[in-house]
Amino acid sequence: MIAIARPEPGTYHSAFQRYIDHAAVDDDVVAGLERQIDDVRKAFERFVPAKETYRYADGKWSVREVLGHVLDTERVFGFRTLAIGRGETESLPGMDENVYAAGAPHHAVPLASLLEQFALVRRSHVLMLREFDDAAWAREGKANQNRIAVRALPWIMLGHVRHHLAVLQDKYAG
Repeated sequence: MIAIARPEPGTYHSAFQRYIDHAAVDDDVVAGLERQIDDVRKAFERFVPAKETYRYADGKWSVREVLGHVLDTERVFGFRTLAIGRGETESLPGMDENVYAAGAPHHAVPLASLLEQFALVRRSHVLMLREFDDAAWAREGKANQNRIAVRALPWIMLGHVRHHLAVLQDKYAG
């Protein structure tokens, strides 16, 4: 298995610290990413179709939209990992989660479809990460004009999903 050390502060924007903190317990982040596919499935499958569009408050995302956001973010972080890992030197675009959510049809997409998409995208990322060599893992680049190390991105991905699974448990379990 691949052992990618927890990234040091300064190798990612401080806004990602909360996600890094969520992921701190894993010794093998790539294996953790793979296991998380089942964690996400279990967390969301407990919502019966009638509850998939539930929002815990006005203006908050529905259960489907939460998973849609997780999926969109997975794709963005995966692209950043690929691009910087391959040596991209240009700053990659930022992501405004609210703009993405407003432009996405996630509220109308059945949870089963979103879960399948997440599993496929995440499996693709796990396979990609397993093939990275030392040079790819050592690369650093920019996203949203901020410095980011390739080795930080899997930890951010893992922690981001854990953050949203905790929100799902706290706010949507009702």
